[in-house]
Amino acid sequence: MTSPEFAEEIFADPEVLRARDPRGLLPAVAGAGAQVRETARLTAEAGLERVTGGGRPRGLVIVARREGAVAASVLRALLGPSSPVTVDVVPGPTLPVWTGPSDIAVVATRTGAGAYAVAPAYEAARRGVSLVGIGAEDAPLRAACSAARAPYVALPSSRVQHTTLWSLLTPLLLLARELGLVPAETADPEAVAAALDEVAAECGPAQESFVNPAKTLALELLDALPVIAAEGALAGAAATRIVDQLATLAGLPASAFRLPDQRVAARAVLGGPLAPRDSEDFFRDRADDPGRRLRLLTIRDTDAAGHDGGDEREPRSAPAAMDEVLATAAAHTVPVSRLAEHGEPGRFARLPRLARQLAVADFTAVYLALALDNERAQRR
Repeated sequence: MTSPEFAEEIFADPEVLRARDPRGLLPAVAGAGAQVRETARLTAEAGLERVTGGGRPRGLVIVARREGAVAASVLRALLGPSSPVTVDVVPGPTLPVWTGPSDIAVVATRTGAGAYAVAPAYEAARRGVSLVGIGAEDAPLRAACSAARAPYVALPSSRVQHTTLWSLLTPLLLLARELGLVPAETADPEAVAAALDEVAAECGPAQESFVNPAKTLALELLDALPVIAAEGALAGAAATRIVDQLATLAGLPASAFRLPDQRVAARAVLGGPLAPRDSEDFFRDRADDPGRRLRLLTIRDTDAAGHDGGDEREPRSAPAAMDEVLATAAAHTVPVSRLAEHGEPGRFARLPRLARQLAVADFTAVYLALALDNERAQRR
């Protein structure tokens, strides 16, 4: 296990970071704001009016996996339970049997290749379903969309794997905006890009660990078993992304619980057999604890106040459930990290606030991967 002291030395040396990052993950994550702006331009050039001109559809069927599925989950959470259209996320390669001409199918993938991406596009065209494609410039999916005269958002080949979330989410947001599903100010690419740029300045490799939220969090997670508590559906989508990034890039397992519906499970884990045994001595030296230790990572969403069922005997809102989880962590001396709550998060609207959280988490996962030298190990 890499020690925090050694990890700090790695974080402080740009040459070491560069040598351990052959794919250029750090520059790719830092360029998320530029990625949003470029993708917004490419989406405008794709001509979404070809599918939005017919008015609001019955439903959106988003064919996606991994980053694309997270992007779809973010959109569904933003629309909420009062959405006038259904949003279904399917992995492909087939469309749901009920999908028809009154629906819009979106195939969202970084590569635009593979049966799970191409087959649904041709199937949508055969059924008369309006189609939107998102993928690489020279991908087979582009040919399928061209044959169907469907808009295609052609992503540059410079996109780096595991860092293309915003290339897949931006077209979905703009599609929802053109369909009148979200207000223009809610899905404003420039506001999102500005928030991402700000995080890139705060979390870049030139910033020292003690003023860098991502490096600080990476050091906290270096010897931890993260337990992620997400406040509501939008934070839950972010938690899914963070679990995947920590596992894929850093090889670090993490568990995520969406509140309020999973508050019981989260509290059981925080107070279970992996909790610190000597819970009475808060000031003990935790460096003496064997192995990895639980650490609670909270993702807050101040707009998530929904209850987990009006017919429950004790319905609790997501914020109230978070308070319970934090109280359980305190009772068992489980340390807590709060994602992207530095500065003044309240000055951001809901989506830019989520963008800040996702950006800090992406930087953190990359720093962990570089500290553990996972990138070079996987490419040998």
